[in-house]
Amino acid sequence: MKNSKIYGKWLKDFGLNHPLVIAGPCSAETEEQVLKIAHQLKKTDATVMRAGIWKPRTRPGNFEGVGAIGLKWMQRAKEETGLLLATEVANKAHVDLALQAGIDILWIGARSTVSPFIVQEIANALQGTDKIVLVKNPVNPDLSLWLGAVERLYHADIKNLGVIHRGFSTYEKTRYRNNPEWQIPIDLQSRFPDLPLLLDPSHIGGRRDIIFNLCQTALDLNYDGFMVETHFDPDNAWSDADQQITPETLAQITVDLKIRKEEGDALEFKNKLNTLRTQIDLIDSQLMATMGKRMKIVDSIGELKKQNNVAILQVKRWNKVLERMNTIGKEENLSEEFIDRVFKAIHQESIQHQQQKGNS
Repeated sequence: MKNSKIYGKWLKDFGLNHPLVIAGPCSAETEEQVLKIAHQLKKTDATVMRAGIWKPRTRPGNFEGVGAIGLKWMQRAKEETGLLLATEVANKAHVDLALQAGIDILWIGARSTVSPFIVQEIANALQGTDKIVLVKNPVNPDLSLWLGAVERLYHADIKNLGVIHRGFSTYEKTRYRNNPEWQIPIDLQSRFPDLPLLLDPSHIGGRRDIIFNLCQTALDLNYDGFMVETHFDPDNAWSDADQQITPETLAQITVDLKIRKEEGDALEFKNKLNTLRTQIDLIDSQLMATMGKRMKIVDSIGELKKQNNVAILQVKRWNKVLERMNTIGKEENLSEEFIDRVFKAIHQESIQHQQQKGNS
């Protein structure tokens, strides 16, 4: 797959003067629910109504969607409101039914993106379609896997493509349901700037009180829009109740969000920005130099341990370092999550250096 302006044509064709908003319930529950939400969304900036028809659940026994009957409810919602429709597909049967129902946008979920077999089956079923197909990032933080799924669709002659950033699973507990790992979609955006990039703040946040902040961060990073789970009675939703917002809240969020200009025009702004960026470049260089000095000391420690037949990993020492750095980080207004990630990466690099000394 090569960089091409073809990918984003579908988004430009919408002719929107605001970010694309795809909204609707996590799951279609009843015909009444789908229609009520659709009519409420019509009063917002939403262009597309989403609803889960088939719901992949982590464990059996949870609500797994109403199935194909929900597609008829969505068809009626489109007839009454004019909203475009979007739903998730996970196999050929889903694709066939969604196409027959006239669904406008199909997305591939995070659990499906991890499997090249599933993605290829969907790509084959969609061969040559002019439908819009969006690919959510895989559950694990792997840019190649994400891009690989997009490439399979591209090679199936599907040109109306886009991606959805919904966060990544992590073993460690964080303030998010799925860790954003912002650098991964930034890297994707750098390689394919014309591939529309949407945010799914509902699955990243896992709770409704941080939806706005996630959306604002996405806009600050030049995302093209959002897919937000929206329900008229979120607390009583049949699935993912905590992360859904009301259409009224959605409308207020879209009013409050600030759309940044990609480039500033004023000379004074550009001069100040260049000065600040130069300062960051200097500090980054100092950080790398300091890190190099640290690893030289680590090498000496590794040599000393080898000479005295001492184990590389010293758990008590490591816990003290992490505790001390978290204390200092708090004083510098740095989050504990950030400190943990940075120093665990440094610790892993230190272990590798000491292992090299032990094997030399």
